[in-house]
Amino acid sequence: MNYRHAFHAGNFADLVKHAALLRLLTDLATGPGPLTVVDTHAGRGLYDLTGREATASGEAQAGILRLQAATDAPPEFGPLRAAVAALNGGGPTRRYPGSPWLVAQALRPADRYVGCELRKEEHDALRAALAGRTGVRTLNADGYEAALREAPASGRVLVLIDPPFEKPDDYARIVDTVAGLRSRNPAAQALVWLPLKDLETFDAFLRDLEDEVAAPMLVAECRVRPLNDPMKMNGCALVLVNGPDLSQPFAAICGWVAEALGAGGGHRTYSLPLR
Repeated sequence: MNYRHAFHAGNFADLVKHAALLRLLTDLATGPGPLTVVDTHAGRGLYDLTGREATASGEAQAGILRLQAATDAPPEFGPLRAAVAALNGGGPTRRYPGSPWLVAQALRPADRYVGCELRKEEHDALRAALAGRTGVRTLNADGYEAALREAPASGRVLVLIDPPFEKPDDYARIVDTVAGLRSRNPAAQALVWLPLKDLETFDAFLRDLEDEVAAPMLVAECRVRPLNDPMKMNGCALVLVNGPDLSQPFAAICGWVAEALGAGGGHRTYSLPLR
């Protein structure tokens, strides 16, 4: 695999994913009992926005730097903006937190986080970024397989699935992982991030997921441009499986990104009926 998230850290898709994740964690933090979070494709945890990769792509400039300077962003971005500001000591935005760092910051004392990363060099960086944190463990392992091993058979668990989509079987493996997770623990929840290139691919994934997983699902789509070039990432989507009703905050997040950072795109948030 050749994917390196350092090129894309802090881009529009990260804003959608991480603002939604923090909103979901806020909701889950009020629930009874400990929470286990398993991250199937954790990455390195922290990203240098002044590095070669980030400056070459310019995606952070068009993403998190725009958000941090915005005066019209909805309150749903407040936790993410605060986390980024704290990471940078209140100064210029030079570093960006990935989901491992954000989750680790949000954990309660009894909660735990398991971050899985298949690339050894990325895992080494992840382990260093999270060193010394209580309730945190990292695995240099296949995240799909690890999620089914690490998710408890009972109690509250959230699995984050955000693969690079470099392999043709990623969509199928997501479906298999969520189905296996729900079979193991019917109370389990999942938050899946996907790119939006063309609707045919995305709709086929949703149909497969509905066929294999009997759980309520909330879908949030954010398009920064029309879906007329399937070779480009024209947007992104989130699918929340068996989670709380976060349709309003997810719509606010996707709506601002599509309108403030996009050109000719759009957004929609909707529930899939339980079959």
